[in-house]
Amino acid sequence: MSTPHFGFTPGDVVVVTGAGSGIGRSVSLHAAELGLAVAAWDLDGASAARTAADVVEAGGRAVAVTADVDSPHAVEAGFAVSRELGVVRHLVNNAGPSSAADLPFDDAIRISVGSVRRVTDEWLAPGAPEGASLVNIASVAGNLIGTGSDWYSAGKAAITGYTRHLAAYRSAEVRANAVAPGMTDTPRLAGFAASPVGQRALERIPLGRMASPDDIAWVVLFLLSPLAGYVNGAFLPVDGGWTVTQ
Repeated sequence: MSTPHFGFTPGDVVVVTGAGSGIGRSVSLHAAELGLAVAAWDLDGASAARTAADVVEAGGRAVAVTADVDSPHAVEAGFAVSRELGVVRHLVNNAGPSSAADLPFDDAIRISVGSVRRVTDEWLAPGAPEGASLVNIASVAGNLIGTGSDWYSAGKAAITGYTRHLAAYRSAEVRANAVAPGMTDTPRLAGFAASPVGQRALERIPLGRMASPDDIAWVVLFLLSPLAGYVNGAFLPVDGGWTVTQ
């Protein structure tokens, strides 16, 4: 299959948080295919470095950034490094703790939602570049279904709410949308599909399978791209039809 053309300006930079694995890694690799330079951020510096190295090996431009998005200093430093690649015109806020993480509610909300606002504000603080766009990774959890984790449902709903705020009140600076993955075959869900609970869940997905990271990544990149230039404030489930069966 030939590489699609999404209308990105070659050489523009996309910052992808949580780029070391799963959805963030897939977004990074495909963004490079589309001509973007990639700043691959991750709390795990080794995984960020692997993603960046794979982009470079494929002929793209990338830099790895070890960054805790819960740290203002780390976020500021991360953008300083990222801007060495060029104009950071696009942002994918993907990083966040796993729903299985045993975190106090207040801390988890700060980490999962506060970090999205922190990264976005730091990016836009010097002045938004023309054509700036971002995609926040939300979830069907909290917006269309509930989960056993109270903070995860609340946090993902808050990310969508923040996205709508950006779309309504900061549209002169940035075009903002949210993608809501359903069950996705990432390292965090390794082995889930083979479990009894996973099998019962799969039976309720009309397409009969979990999403792959690529399934989510291409939607993210479309919304980020000029092809979606009049899409602003959208919440787009990418779940194989799971939530329409709830």
